[in-house]
Amino acid sequence: MTAQDPIARLRSLCGGARDGALLRVSLANALLAQGDATAAAIELRRAVEFDPGYSAAWKMLGNALNENGDAEAAVAAYRNGIAAAVRRGDKQAEKEMGVFLRRLLKRAGGDA
Repeated sequence: MTAQDPIARLRSLCGGARDGALLRVSLANALLAQGDATAAAIELRRAVEFDPGYSAAWKMLGNALNENGDAEAAVAAYRNGIAAAVRRGDKQAEKEMGVFLRRLLKRAGGDA
């Protein structure tokens, strides 16, 4: 592992004392930057397991799943994220995921 390999550095922290939602979102962000939405979705699922109220993680998960072509799972992620955002009063995240959800449902032709 080199200092130039942020994914390896972040993965080395997983499972340790610093493991948590923020670490998993950071790892997912690095994976997305390399075009690996599948691995990013796995890390984002772990992030929302650590913190089910982390609306930004739900939004990223929905985006990653949508990028992977899993519209049904993306819809579920956005719905969970909207619920989390409502609980936390995060109006911006609620609004953004609502837009993503409507676009996805419109493309899918209904209530996926």
